Amino acid sequence: MGKKRKVSVMSGAQDSEWKSGQQAARHENREDSEWKSGQQTAGPRKRTLLGLQVDSQLKEQRSASGNIVRVFRNREKVLVLSSRSITFRYRHLMMDIIALLPHSKKDVKVESKDNKAATLNELMDLKGCTSCLFFECRKRKDLYIWMSKCPSGPSVKFLVKAVHTMAELKLTGNHLRGSRPILNFSSSFDAHPHLQLLKEMLKQIFCTPKDHRKSKPFFDHVFMFTVADNHIWFRNYQISVPHHGTEKIDRGGFGKMTLIEVGPRFCLYPIRIFASSFGGQTLYENPFYVSPNVIRSQEKRDKSSKYMKKVRAKKRRTTHLLSNQLELDELTDVWNE
Repeated sequence: MGKKRKVSVMSGAQDSEWKSGQQAARHENREDSEWKSGQQTAGPRKRTLLGLQVDSQLKEQRSASGNIVRVFRNREKVLVLSSRSITFRYRHLMMDIIALLPHSKKDVKVESKDNKAATLNELMDLKGCTSCLFFECRKRKDLYIWMSKCPSGPSVKFLVKAVHTMAELKLTGNHLRGSRPILNFSSSFDAHPHLQLLKEMLKQIFCTPKDHRKSKPFFDHVFMFTVADNHIWFRNYQISVPHHGTEKIDRGGFGKMTLIEVGPRFCLYPIRIFASSFGGQTLYENPFYVSPNVIRSQEKRDKSSKYMKKVRAKKRRTTHLLSNQLELDELTDVWNE
């Protein structure tokens, strides 16, 4: 014989208590789900100087009419990489630039002889980057920098001259790693259309986005871009504010600020501007550009011409001596007898 199951019978009071408990649990679950949905719609909270704020409050602002206006947020990311034949000096320059750009991402070396346009565009897409700085070294002597916007362009090819890394200079300037820079461009950038395009590309690549997770929310150094002799000269300066202890500078006392150079130093010589990323239609070509190979071959010709001048002078001297021989004197052998 099987065991009989015990059937519990609730009284009316117990039944009403059980139902009220179930309703309260449903109400709490509904409030919890409403709170979670409200948090999802509002977005995650972010710690700012004004306290904790919802991310949507940071991205949206209300206009005078009451409509919500979407605020642009800079999500610029720069991919920095080099070719395989890069030398140690140019690699140190690349590492200095990476240290100056907290919104940069570095990758492994790439073969420059391959189809670098397809390879680099794919790498930028995989890394989620919108710009690229590609250091291409040729013959272990010449350094070229490609600046490109992904995926539609434009792109610029520069020849890099007058390279001085931070290890070589050993300057006294110093600023915090990850702080945002102030970009300063000379008035010459507004003189020609191709310089205006270069100014915009430099601004987008070297400007650290606001509220970037690796950046610090203040400015303590300046990037200066100057056009001189058809070259773009780069300098990095620290903003120094003299003060004593905890004494703060007045808001209007900008005259006390000084600039101290930090480094690195380099010079960009634009060669060609393309419409697409790492290629495409040529938008601008520098008419004054001369390839370093042509300059080196000309120097070799000059050196060889000096040697040829010496050889020709020696031949002229030999022919002159042969054509102007002295006549034998009758008294030459008198004392030999």
